Amino acid sequence: MLVIGVAGTELNAQERDWLQNDACGGVILFSRNVASKQQVAELTQSIREATPRPQLVCVDQEGGRVQRFRDGYTAFPPLATFDDIYRRDPESALKLAYEHAWLIASEVRASGLDLTFAPVVDLGRGNRAIGDRAFSPDPHVVAAFTRAYVEGMHAADMAATLKHFPGHGSVLEDTHFDDAVDPRSLDELRALDLVPFVAGIDAGADAVMMAHVRYPAVDADPAGYSRRWIEDILRKEMGFRGVVFSDDIGMAAAFSAGGIKARIDAHLDAGCDVVLVCHPELVAESLAAVQGRRLNTASMAALIGRGPLAWRELIADDRYDASKQRLEGLA
Repeated sequence: MLVIGVAGTELNAQERDWLQNDACGGVILFSRNVASKQQVAELTQSIREATPRPQLVCVDQEGGRVQRFRDGYTAFPPLATFDDIYRRDPESALKLAYEHAWLIASEVRASGLDLTFAPVVDLGRGNRAIGDRAFSPDPHVVAAFTRAYVEGMHAADMAATLKHFPGHGSVLEDTHFDDAVDPRSLDELRALDLVPFVAGIDAGADAVMMAHVRYPAVDADPAGYSRRWIEDILRKEMGFRGVVFSDDIGMAAAFSAGGIKARIDAHLDAGCDVVLVCHPELVAESLAAVQGRRLNTASMAALIGRGPLAWRELIADDRYDASKQRLEGLA
């Protein structure tokens, strides 16, 4: 299946046609798609009305610098904020992370969406793309936060997505712009970067997003193209039974597989259930690339919300204002 990006704050005729394609399983929203809370709700409703099939409507709403919804929404602190608190008071820090997850998921659901791709469980070890999006450089601290965050998202009736498997935080390169190679052994990765993923899977995480990083000591292919990583390690060794997403195929580090069709085929052949096509200019070619291919059309059903929580219901919840004030005080 494909999850696609659209160009603006309303669907155009071509995008409505794309949604009719059986290979299109959902839409991911970005800042370009947002004008107001009301407009986001109207856009998500129009996406659902454009096709009789359920559509997964999702976003990257993490807090800090990765926050697509801003005006009228809580100003969420980045995840790294909680590490300083953890050093002084671990229990309070974990409670705040739980609140962060609950509130961010609740606001996204109130806007009519199903899912935000969170939490980031990469280690905070200097990667240019990750930076303060990571909880901590310590894998065991990240693991503790991961468990709390998954629980908070589930409390808001939202699925949790661990990213970026098997760990993007320990290489310098930003895969939006450059290839990234992590030379460490699988044993080293198991002892460090994989620790939070083990914790998140144990906590019941529903989905995993792959990294466009290559780990040549484990497999020659980048993780998202690698059956070794997806089938052998993630699914068989670690016991993950949820949905596996690619990262965006428009990122520079995805180009190593070749053209659009080659990138999509490489991800799907490796075991990804869903491929993210975030750039609208790549969507038509991507849909053509999977024509006639057998797809896992049921893979995302468990991630689609069972009806959005209305804003008025969320604001009436006694937890809402208190959580909003606590978290904005940290932002």
